[in-house]
Amino acid sequence: MASRRVFALSTVGLGLLGLAHAIVTWPVAATIALFGGGAAIAFVAETLVVALGWLEHHVDPKVGGVPLYVLFGWTAIIYFTFRLALLVTDGWVAVIATAAIATSYDVLTDHRGVEDGYWTYTDDLPGPRYRGVPWWNYLGWLLVSSLTAALTIPFL
Repeated sequence: MASRRVFALSTVGLGLLGLAHAIVTWPVAATIALFGGGAAIAFVAETLVVALGWLEHHVDPKVGGVPLYVLFGWTAIIYFTFRLALLVTDGWVAVIATAAIATSYDVLTDHRGVEDGYWTYTDDLPGPRYRGVPWWNYLGWLLVSSLTAALTIPFL
């Protein structure tokens, strides 16, 4: 139980660190777009897969089956990977690079959340799985990451 609390708090902390960095270094509109819009996109995506019965989260507190810490995790990873992409490119190329980097991060880490009992994939969809994580999770990361990063393009 304590490890779940530590995991959730460290994820929230990472999200707050990213938000603080954005507040200091980015236009306000871009910060609101990424963190506000990104949290909304992540919430809708997570709610959808939970409602479909494909994913079950095991960390509280939750709204609609989605733990609140998840919204900080999605936005933090997307923010940091977007800033990394912006070091070498800009515009839509940075959006695509962000999606690729963020999804690569998820490929390397998502199975740990399953192994540690933070969430369970409960779908029976056909298709490949990598270390117990279904293909559609990675597609979701590509979509959510690209949509979230794209929200900032008009403001940068």
